[in-house]
Amino acid sequence: MGLTAGFHSRRRRLLMDKMGPGAAALVPAASERIRSNDVEYRFRQNSDFDYLTGFPEPEALCLLLPGHPDHEYVLFVRPRDQERETWTGRRAGTEGAVQIYGADAAHPLAALDETVSALLADREILYYAMEGRGDYNRRVLAWVETMQAQRQRSGQGPTAVHDLRPLLHEMRLFKSEDEIEAMRRAAVVSCEGHRRAMSRARAGQYEYEVEAEIEYAFRARGASAPAYPSIVAAGANATVLHYTENCCRLEEADLLLIDAGAEVEMYCGDVTRTFPVGRRFDGRQRALYDVVLAAQEAAIFEIRPGVTVEDVHEAALRILVRGLIDLGILQGTVDENIADEHYRAFYMHRTSHWLGKDVHDVGVYRLQGASRKLEPGMIITVEPGLYLAEHSGAPPQWQGIGIRIEDDVLVRESGFEVLTEAAPKEIDEIEALRRDA
Repeated sequence: MGLTAGFHSRRRRLLMDKMGPGAAALVPAASERIRSNDVEYRFRQNSDFDYLTGFPEPEALCLLLPGHPDHEYVLFVRPRDQERETWTGRRAGTEGAVQIYGADAAHPLAALDETVSALLADREILYYAMEGRGDYNRRVLAWVETMQAQRQRSGQGPTAVHDLRPLLHEMRLFKSEDEIEAMRRAAVVSCEGHRRAMSRARAGQYEYEVEAEIEYAFRARGASAPAYPSIVAAGANATVLHYTENCCRLEEADLLLIDAGAEVEMYCGDVTRTFPVGRRFDGRQRALYDVVLAAQEAAIFEIRPGVTVEDVHEAALRILVRGLIDLGILQGTVDENIADEHYRAFYMHRTSHWLGKDVHDVGVYRLQGASRKLEPGMIITVEPGLYLAEHSGAPPQWQGIGIRIEDDVLVRESGFEVLTEAAPKEIDEIEALRRDA
C-alpha cells in the first residue's frame, strides 16, 4: 500500500497555506549520477521533492503558486521520448504529470527558462533551498536577477528569496498516521533482516556474507533498498562508528555489530544490534552489553511529550558513565566524568537523531538556543554505544570491543512506541537464537 496522490496534495496545501498567497516555491527533483562511465547509480528521489509530489523521475522541478486561480501546482518534467524510453524505461511526460501525479499544469523542462519567469511575475517572495543542486541554484539566481532588473518598469517579480527548509522541514518532522504506517513497515522489514543475520551468522564467514543475508531479507520483504550502507562489523571493527568495508572474517570469540535498515516507500528503518559470533557472550562482553542495554532502556523510558532531546541523551549518558566507572574503565564520579568529558574516548556521538524519509532526517534539534521538546508524531532513534578501541586508553583486557543498540521510537501522546522491538536485544533472546544458528 503506497501513499496516495491525495496525501501529497494535502501536504502541498499545508505548505502553501504557510507560505501565503503572494509567494511561490521551487523544489527540484534529484538528478541522475554517473557511477561507471555511462552507467548511473540507482536513482533515489530527493526527499523534499518526493514529500510534496510523489513524482519518481529525475531532473524535474516543482513550482507551487498558492492562490493562483488556474494552477497552484506546476511540474516541469522530461518529455516522452520513445528512443530514450527504449533504454531507460517509460516516462510520465507532461500528460502523466497531470493525469497520474495530480499537477494542475505541466511543461517540458526545455521550456523552463521562458515559462518560469512568467509564472513568478506576480509573486513577491520566492521560497527556495540553496543546497545540493548547483545547476538550479545558478538558474534561480539568474531568474531573480533578471526579474529584479526589470522590476522598475514592470512593477512585478520577487523582491526576496527565502529559505524553504524552515517551513518544509518543520512539516516533515511531524509524521502523519500514513507516514507512521510506512515507517512501521520499514521497521518490520529491518527487524526481519536482523533476525536473519542473528540466526545465520557463524564463525568462518565473512562480514559481506552476513551483509548479503540482511539485504536479501530486506528485498524479499519488499524494501526498495537498504536505507543506508549496511555496517557489519566483527571484533575490533565495531569500534569504528561508520565501518562499511564489511570484508573481514568472523571469529568465534568476536562480537558482531550490525547497523542496517530497510527503506520502504521512501521511509527508513535504522536498527543496530550486537551479538556474539559464538553461542554466548563471554564475561567481558556481557558486562559491557548490560551497560549499553541499561542505558538504552533508560533513554527510551524517558521519551514522552515535553521531554527534550537532551534529556534522552543525558539519561543514556549517565548510565554509560556509571557502568564504565563500575567496571574500572573510568575513575572518579559520574558528574566529574561528564563535566570533563572523559567518557568521550568511549562514547563520542549523541544518543538520538530524527528519522523519516532520510536516515538522519530533517528538523532542528534546538529552538531559541534550548534543546527541543519532543512532541507527538516525532520519530527518533535511541542508540547508545561503547567503543573501546586500541587507542582509546581503555585497560588492555577491554580493548577491541564495540557495542551499540539502536531502536526507532515514535513519540505518542501517552509516551512512546518502539517500532523496532521485533529485533531481539535481550541477552537471553539473542543467545537462544545463536544456539540454533
